[in-house]
Order: sequence, then structure tokens, then C-alpha cells
Amino acid sequence: MAEELRHESVLLRECIRALNLRPDGVYVDGTLGRAGHAREIAKALTTGRLIGIDRDLAALEAAPRRLEGQMDKVTLIHGNFSDLPRLLDEAGVAQADGMLFDLGVSSPQLDDPKRGFSYMKDAPLDMRMDETQALTAWQVVNQWPQEELRRILYAYGEERCAPAIAQKIVRRREEAPIQTTLELVEVIRSAMPPAALREKQHPAKRSFQAIRCAVNGELEAIEQMLEAALDRLAPGGRLAVISFHSLEDRLVKTAYRRWCEGCTCPPDFPVCVCGKKPRAKLVNKKPILPSEEELERNPRSRSAKLRVAEKL
Repeated sequence: MAEELRHESVLLRECIRALNLRPDGVYVDGTLGRAGHAREIAKALTTGRLIGIDRDLAALEAAPRRLEGQMDKVTLIHGNFSDLPRLLDEAGVAQADGMLFDLGVSSPQLDDPKRGFSYMKDAPLDMRMDETQALTAWQVVNQWPQEELRRILYAYGEERCAPAIAQKIVRRREEAPIQTTLELVEVIRSAMPPAALREKQHPAKRSFQAIRCAVNGELEAIEQMLEAALDRLAPGGRLAVISFHSLEDRLVKTAYRRWCEGCTCPPDFPVCVCGKKPRAKLVNKKPILPSEEELERNPRSRSAKLRVAEKL
């Protein structure tokens, strides 16, 4: 418990400041995790309400301890933020005054070897954020066609060696199924040229990211969440999203730009005929990054970017 309470949520102060919390407001934490952000949001509420969503049952089971003394203001929901409209309907929430989404893998998932997210620890090939779902990393690695493996490694991991890695995985699994994370790491290493192995980051990092994204439908879920989130914000409500890699950040940045765009008529039109008006404004033009102090305390925050938009 002491270790859990010492856990530091990424960009915590920046998120709380960005949400512009009102004591009587309704807020959504769509990625509850260790409930660090949720705890600070709940503490700022009096008559307000916090909806905490997570697809990982382990996070929801741990939340009441993390939110001790605040649970009378909190509603916990098991679900995927891709289903945001349905989840909010079931909670009786028409519109929220702010929403926070901390994308990617949570620390408890990374730190639990048996979940299979880490390329540094040996574990069964799992990688499910929601352990009730059927698809696992074992099935992706051992059953998906070579061309589909190549596609996800390139599209979700931006892995330049995707063709060679996909081919090596298929050849290895023909001898026997690839069962564990470190077996997969060894296969990935064996497919990469010496120059790639000398890079600063772990050679399996991009491939593990890609397989995890495929198992959990992460990028599709983000697109669906962004599609729904602005509609379910009250005017003046804020959407804060923390991303951890370029693919996530690109989706967020593109959605925000689209919402903030007004007239799309050609510049030489004398009057606007499209009738499009901005639906949101950026709270910060550039993403908010972790401070040097936070990076020192929490190296996992290094790639985090916080983008905040306010509904008009």
C-alpha cells in the first residue's frame, strides 16, 4: 500500500490545472489506472462527481483503497473508453465538465510480469489490458498471417525491420509455438541487422508496442473516444489527453486541429459558404511536457505529452 501511494501519476499537477476543476462539476477519468489523477480530481470536488473508467478489472479492484475517503463522489465503471457514449449513458451522465485520458500501458500492468507487457521480463505472451477479452499476444504472434504481422509491426510500431521480423516469427513458430516474451525478444533480435541492434532503445520495443496495440485495439479505441468525447463535454469543458508515442499523439493532434478549424472555404471566396465554425479551442498551443524535476523522479514520463482542448 505504501508503495502504491508513493506512485506518481504522469503530469499530475499539469493535468489538474488543465482541467480547471469546479467543486460541483462532473468529470471523467477514462483511464483510471492507479487512480493517482482520479484521487486529486475527487479531492477537489464537493458536490461534484467523478466517473472512473478502466478496462482492467485489477485497476478497478484496487481503486477503493486508492480513493479512500473520496468514494462517495466516485462511480467506477469497467469498460473501454471506445464505448464512451454508452458508458456515460449507463452512468446517467449527459455531459461532463472535463475528461482526462492517460493513454498507453499503466505502471501496474508493466510491473506485473505475468501480464506479458514487458520485453525485460519473461512471461506468457498475453498483453491484454482487459483480461476478460479473448485475443492475446500468443494468438497474434502464433496465428496471424505473415503479411498481417508485417503490417501491424510497421503501422503500430513504426518498425523499419517489420518484413524481416514477421518472416522470422513465422519461420520460428513453424518449428514450435513462441510461448513467452523473452522467446519473442530473441526472435526479434535474430531478425535485426547489427546497426539496428546498436540503437539506444531496446530492439524489441517497437515490436512489443505494435503487438500490444493490435491485441488491445488501442489506436482504434483512441479514434472512437476522440470522436465521442467532444460531443459529451459541456460548453467550456476541457479534454486533457496524455499520449506516450507518436501514433497516439498524431491522432490527438489531428482531432484537436479539426475541432479548432473554422471556415474551410478557399481563401479567394469573398464570403463563407461552408458555414463551419470552430467547436473547440486549444488551451495550450504546444503540448505540455514533464518538467526536469518530474523526469528525474519518474523516467517513465519521458515521452509523455499532454494536449488540452476546451469546447466552445
